[in-house]
Amino acid sequence: MKWINPKAPSYAWFVVALLVPVALLNYLDRQMLAAMKFSLMTDIPDIGTEANWGKILALFKWTYAFLSPIGGYLADRFSRRHVIAGSLVVWSAVTWATGHVTTYEQLMWTRAVMGISEAFYIPAALALIAEYHLGETRSRAVGMHQMGIYAGVIIGGFSGYAADHPELGWRWMFELCGVIGVLYAIPLFLMVRNSPVIAAAAQPAKASPGGALRELLGNRSFILLVFYFTLPAMAGWIVRDWMPAILKVEFGIGQGQAGVSATLYWMVAAIFAALAGGWLADRWMRRTQRGRIYTSAIGMFLIVIAMFGVGYSPQTGLLGVAIAFLILFGLGWGLFDANNMPILCQIARPQVRATGYGLMNMVSISCGGMADWGFGILRDLEVPLLAIFGVFASVALISIALVLLIRPSISDTGPAPVVH
Repeated sequence: MKWINPKAPSYAWFVVALLVPVALLNYLDRQMLAAMKFSLMTDIPDIGTEANWGKILALFKWTYAFLSPIGGYLADRFSRRHVIAGSLVVWSAVTWATGHVTTYEQLMWTRAVMGISEAFYIPAALALIAEYHLGETRSRAVGMHQMGIYAGVIIGGFSGYAADHPELGWRWMFELCGVIGVLYAIPLFLMVRNSPVIAAAAQPAKASPGGALRELLGNRSFILLVFYFTLPAMAGWIVRDWMPAILKVEFGIGQGQAGVSATLYWMVAAIFAALAGGWLADRWMRRTQRGRIYTSAIGMFLIVIAMFGVGYSPQTGLLGVAIAFLILFGLGWGLFDANNMPILCQIARPQVRATGYGLMNMVSISCGGMADWGFGILRDLEVPLLAIFGVFASVALISIALVLLIRPSISDTGPAPVVH
């Protein structure tokens, strides 16, 4: 069929369209847990403390982080298509199983296995999109894919209402999303294709695991990108995982309203910013190879301001103040998120990009897991929110200097890399 011909120019955008629902499910399955926290802790009383809840959030991230480089390497070495479809099937099955847990230990196990399965998706998907969009549309294409992530977080925020509904409940949401994911994997596998141009070019140059690691870790710009990707991501995970509970407690609102307030507004802002940031970065690249870097740095500056504001907002007693700063956070996050893989494409060969993004995920999400766990401990100790968020904002501020030190070394306009 012409509409699934990998060599057709329109197929590059068709790939993005196919992957957007997968990205949505990837983050919906994660966000539901945060939005339905109080229902789960009531139904599974042996969770007990905030620190234990933080450990549940952290365990997902640690298993996700550990497996990300392996998932990325398999996508580089074998087939991005198979890795993407297989990951979707497994994590969707685990999502369905999560709806049937009855103890703290069972919930820990399902989150751990979900972390393993979901780790394989993002590096493979972003690398595939980057291969189909070689230059002028790369940031826009990645930004469109990230819209699926943001939509998943938004829908996950509404899941608090389902959890509170007497005829639905939190288990129903996990079961439904699990079934949808397994069913969608069938048309996805049939219609998505590996990039024929890159696949042919990459065949003789695929790296061994050790070779890929040496190539990436010996690249100064890659090390800078890893730190840049990690430092603000810790703040991002706190906002995603803890904000529904924070708003509920600090502003005395219901679980459903808290879940929506903590996700809807800043995610809508992130969608707008990802599209605008992708367009801006692609345009800026016509003037300088650092266009994507500059766009991302602007986003990071907005994130820093927003984190201080979110920490201060409970002192005003106004939910609207918290939402306003979350919207600013979303604008910054969209500019940042749309350009991470495109920047990686400027410093790493196509044959190691999924592995590279997997390594970035490993470091970033490991630290995000520590941030989640530490945040829970600090909340138990009743440390003021302004102090906690001030620390995360200060860490994000450092990352701006790091991204500006990155030096692009690979052409952004075609598949042939300029390797130094």
